[in-house]
Amino acid sequence: MQVGFTLPQFHKQAFEIAEVARFAREIEEAGGASLWVGDRNLAAVNPKIGYGGQGNTIPAELNPAGDPFVLLGAAAAATEHVLLGTHVLVAPLYPPVQLARSLTTIDLLGGGRLLPGFGVGWSPEEYEAAGLDFTTRGARMDELLDALEAIWTTDPAEYSGELLSVPLHHSPLKPARRPRPPFYLGAMSERALRRVALRGDGWLPLCSVPSWVDIDGLVQQRALIDSWAREAGRDPSAIDSVLRVNIDAGTSTEEVSTVIKTVRDRTGIGHVMVDTLYSDDSVEQALQRAGDILDSVRRG
Repeated sequence: MQVGFTLPQFHKQAFEIAEVARFAREIEEAGGASLWVGDRNLAAVNPKIGYGGQGNTIPAELNPAGDPFVLLGAAAAATEHVLLGTHVLVAPLYPPVQLARSLTTIDLLGGGRLLPGFGVGWSPEEYEAAGLDFTTRGARMDELLDALEAIWTTDPAEYSGELLSVPLHHSPLKPARRPRPPFYLGAMSERALRRVALRGDGWLPLCSVPSWVDIDGLVQQRALIDSWAREAGRDPSAIDSVLRVNIDAGTSTEEVSTVIKTVRDRTGIGHVMVDTLYSDDSVEQALQRAGDILDSVRRG
């Protein structure tokens, strides 16, 4: 079982961003498999749509947010073996050339350890701040994947779509991972799950312990992905899964470890990323919990 952890990025740990390199090294030394960042360009004061697409509020814990590219780059330079993932970047917010350049740099710093995870997001205000139409985010994502494919695999590179356009340009600097880093995609809706089946190299589901653990739902969603992949002539076994495990405040480490083991046994998912940003107020507390989780999973 591979177990990874979020870097200090949000909530109270955001104010300890200077500890990110030490955190990354200690997670690697403890046997963690991966290090992860999320993405939050802004948390609107009066959101039209609330957290996760529900209601009309955003938790105050999301107000302080470190830059995902800088944090992952620092972790890449401080480590040697752990995978480096994004769960998830709100990818359609970024111009494809700039997104490709940032991710290429991180992958080269890490020697080919990047697992870029993308999602379309749920905040209209984030798209407004970027000067983009929130309602076209799904179509932008589809074109963005095509644009990244072109930039990462051809030189000169160009792309022309209905929403995105990249002029013919020199593109000699490529990621260390060949032919390109894998596309991991966050997905819960039918349209997003179908995108995973048709385009994804990996799927990024999630749960929250103990408030929302729907293992039957995970099994059903994965079955849909596999079915659509087979219809498209793809091998479902080639589509990886990494489960995000959010820890609710006040949750015991034993509860988290039990969910991880149950997910492994019932779904076959062999890689989880544990988010301690809302359960642990400091980097030291997060490191202690990470060590305890790793020890428990090894025993079980």
